[in-house]
Amino acid sequence: MDFSNKIIWITGASSGIGKALAIELSNQSAKIILSSRRKEDLKLVKNACKSSSEVKIVVLDLEDYTNLQPKVDEALAAFGTIDILVNNGGISQRSFVKDTNFSVDKRIMDINYLGTVALSKAILPYFIKNKKGHFVVTTSIVGKIGTPLRSSYAASKHALHGFFDSLRAEHHQDNILVTLVCPGFVNTNVSKNALTGNGSPQQKMDVATANGIDPIHFAKLMAKAIKNKKEEVYIAGAKEKLGVYAKRFFPKLLSIMIRKLSVT
Repeated sequence: MDFSNKIIWITGASSGIGKALAIELSNQSAKIILSSRRKEDLKLVKNACKSSSEVKIVVLDLEDYTNLQPKVDEALAAFGTIDILVNNGGISQRSFVKDTNFSVDKRIMDINYLGTVALSKAILPYFIKNKKGHFVVTTSIVGKIGTPLRSSYAASKHALHGFFDSLRAEHHQDNILVTLVCPGFVNTNVSKNALTGNGSPQQKMDVATANGIDPIHFAKLMAKAIKNKKEEVYIAGAKEKLGVYAKRFFPKLLSIMIRKLSVT
């Protein structure tokens, strides 16, 4: 796949992985549609892209998942088509199960899972009609492994794997691709914005996140995975990748290891 003149729509594009990916794909001559809730931040990302004239902005809120069809129509009108939808928008969590209000559990699922599903289902008929399309989904290593302080976040990411694995199987004959990208720790503001048990942002950087992969480097690896049409890819440190394989082959050992993780 060559990204030249491909129309790529990225949610969660105002910062972090989404911002870095938008700039990377723009550098590879793609035409970009940027989405998040924050229009002013999206303008900054647009100006940071290689060719701002080839970048459009569609403001949306994944939590408002019953009103996303007009956003799909707006995105399709931006360049006349869409080749790839990168479902990158979402929110994380830092709280124990016993301390987490149910409203927080629901909000995380509404944004990470239902918002992503609603947006994808809204554009799916267009992909089916054209007999082509590519869903790229930013999940997480905790979409494969549940860890302390991330119960609902892990659940929402596990759910994305289930949904998009099914979608891939159902629409293979329509030439619709799915790439599930599982990040480990990436040096973004994800931990600062993570919801605590009462729904307020954590407002501090986790040590592991601060020491994570640089988002610019991450974006290059993510772009490569998209270009190579990977079904599932782990972009993470050695320990995080090891955890995925330990879960598969030595689940009891992994459970013991996870119980010993620092929860601060």
